[in-house]
Amino acid sequence: MHAMQYEITLPADYDMGIIRNRVATKGHLLDAFPGLGIKAFLMRERGEDSPVNQYAPFYLWSKPEGMNAFLWGPGFQGIVQDFGRPQVQHWAGLSYQEGPSSAALPRRATRRRTAVAASAAPADAVEAALQESHRLARTPGAVATALAVDPRHWELLHFTLWEQPAPDEPGEHYEVLHLSRPERGDLGDGRQW
Repeated sequence: MHAMQYEITLPADYDMGIIRNRVATKGHLLDAFPGLGIKAFLMRERGEDSPVNQYAPFYLWSKPEGMNAFLWGPGFQGIVQDFGRPQVQHWAGLSYQEGPSSAALPRRATRRRTAVAASAAPADAVEAALQESHRLARTPGAVATALAVDPRHWELLHFTLWEQPAPDEPGEHYEVLHLSRPERGDLGDGRQW
């Protein structure tokens, strides 16, 4: 599993209805994309749990070939054409778990990025993060949760989809406009090694 996200920060007075319409008319195009486990079409609005307007899709890829086909294909080229080339962040998957609300359509998401201290043993940091991921997966209202790591910058990422507004969890909070999940079942369950 690979996690991937790009963030498109928009002007403070940007009409976020444009993003809502974009997702409403184009979101379904990834509903059967090969190699894609999940794409959460995420948005944050300035003044509503966010200091910025932002379109920030989040992906969990079940196969790297799918990620590559997307990045070098027409879908991502449309993003580049409309918004400029965003920085694409990606993390190696560590675990994926369905939550107690796995059958529900998620409405909200949280993303928390945490630096691994230079003094910490990487395996110990990952083990502690796995325990936190298990806690998130058992939280009422959780649809699914993923844990990933960027070993270049030693950053851990917790991503959770929620049926309703997220509990008081740290990190960035997003509205889920659409969820594509063509290969959700191929993401595995639990630890990825």
